[in-house]
Amino acid sequence: MTTSLALDPNTLTVLGRDEGEHLHVLGQLATIKATAGETGSMTAVEFVADRGFGPPLHCHRTEDELIVVLEGEVAFRSGDTETIGKTGASAYLPHGIPHTFQVISESARMLSVTSSVDGVPQFDKMVEAMGTPTADPVMPTIPPVIDPGELAVINAQHGVDILGPPPAPLAD
Repeated sequence: MTTSLALDPNTLTVLGRDEGEHLHVLGQLATIKATAGETGSMTAVEFVADRGFGPPLHCHRTEDELIVVLEGEVAFRSGDTETIGKTGASAYLPHGIPHTFQVISESARMLSVTSSVDGVPQFDKMVEAMGTPTADPVMPTIPPVIDPGELAVINAQHGVDILGPPPAPLAD
């Protein structure tokens, strides 16, 4: 396992597809590609998720998020706007506006890049706090046990407010 790297503004950093810090988070695979460390301006986390996965409706207080769909098809909702992003699409999710998404293809691979309007972004630290480290970049085989109260506390500690449930299950 290659660990994620704190971005150094003076150094080129390259990680391959399966390189980074791997975690199982909410039933998906998260790979931290870049961490802001103590002074950085952005984070990058790659996610692999199965059909139907979607985080609870939430709002980042100070972090803007850009999600690039690397593979698959994902339905995005931000405020009153809903749209579908297919492979190659990017979705900008501004801070202060409630949003969620849901994987509608059999699986999807997405890259989430966050930056903060008032300090060091905490998204990577939130993912670490919610996840269980794994040496291999594979999806978890055991369904997660999710405590909504604990999830809300961890998110709040990292500047994210949970506002509602995850998206409803998809019809087969």
